[in-house]
Amino acid sequence: MKLYSILDLGYVDEEDIAIKAESICDSGINMLQLRAKNHAPEKILEMAKIVKPICLKYEVPFIINDYPEIASEVSADGVHIGQNDGELDEARALAGNCKIVGRSTHSLEQARDAHKEGANYIGFGPLYPTATKPGRPAIGLNEIARVHNEVPLPIFCIGGITEQTLPEVLNAGAENVVIVSNLLQSEDIKSYVSRIKSIGKNSLNQNS
Repeated sequence: MKLYSILDLGYVDEEDIAIKAESICDSGINMLQLRAKNHAPEKILEMAKIVKPICLKYEVPFIINDYPEIASEVSADGVHIGQNDGELDEARALAGNCKIVGRSTHSLEQARDAHKEGANYIGFGPLYPTATKPGRPAIGLNEIARVHNEVPLPIFCIGGITEQTLPEVLNAGAENVVIVSNLLQSEDIKSYVSRIKSIGKNSLNQNS
């Protein structure tokens, strides 16, 4: 199981960006995204320049949310775009040197479309109601197995996943997950990620 972490400025103070990024990258996560909704692009660029070398140090792929131009400017590994953020080809062109373009999907149909568009991976959710995406209805767990069967891409299930709900998410067929607030608000990120990875390993052993 791969664990994708999002450094979300809704949960992290701007002045704590570096120390939080260091803690996350040192914990054993597999990918880190910088997401800063309601921040000016110039400010996001500043923060991206702080986070990029930390990701490089730990060899963690660095993804920028929403802004392919910023991803290009800091030589990030990738960019992640939502359903309403335009064409994937356009984002890929603007991102320039990025190898990875991810797309948020909220249904099986959108997941299929993202594959046809040429996404390198998809986020699939939100599985549960989440304060990270207020107003977006949860899609539940019923389509997880089907999307994995029908869409030949790395699929990262997202939305309200916590240490407590992870076992049922994995039992529903998830292979990789994104955890945002539960991880960022944990007192010891390294211990938290270790527990999450252990849950993932146990699930894999039970299902193999």
